[in-house]
Amino acid sequence: MRRVTVRGILLYDGKLLCVKLKPYKDHLKRDNSYWCLPGGGLDEGEALVAGVEREMVEETGVKPVVGNLLYVQQFSHGEKEYLEFFFHITNSEDYLHIDLTKTTHGMEEIEEISFIDPATTHVLPEFLKTEPLDLGTIGGATTKIISRF
Repeated sequence: MRRVTVRGILLYDGKLLCVKLKPYKDHLKRDNSYWCLPGGGLDEGEALVAGVEREMVEETGVKPVVGNLLYVQQFSHGEKEYLEFFFHITNSEDYLHIDLTKTTHGMEEIEEISFIDPATTHVLPEFLKTEPLDLGTIGGATTKIISRF
């Protein structure tokens, strides 16, 4: 079975917008010590850009301005295959003051949301620790494919 997800990459002052999830799913009850990018699974028949827009609004309450597709990651975990699409969100200043009480999913799913330094924080996916994430690099970047099988 394949799960398709979409995620937003937002940079501000050299930091990356990430969420720390509440243990609302089984795998998070085992380990929710990491940070990850905002986003989630596509609905059946949903377009990629529409999906990342919906997920960002659900989790943050802020409508994103979607830029380039930066990364595609494919990996398997157990018996599931994952295909993840990572989009540059260009209006990062709009995400400086998130009020989770004004979101449809934030209070239920998110423990904390903040701009973090991926080099010094436990963040998934792991490639975020080593990729050059700065506005000069990602503004005109070509899409990178990351495959872990």
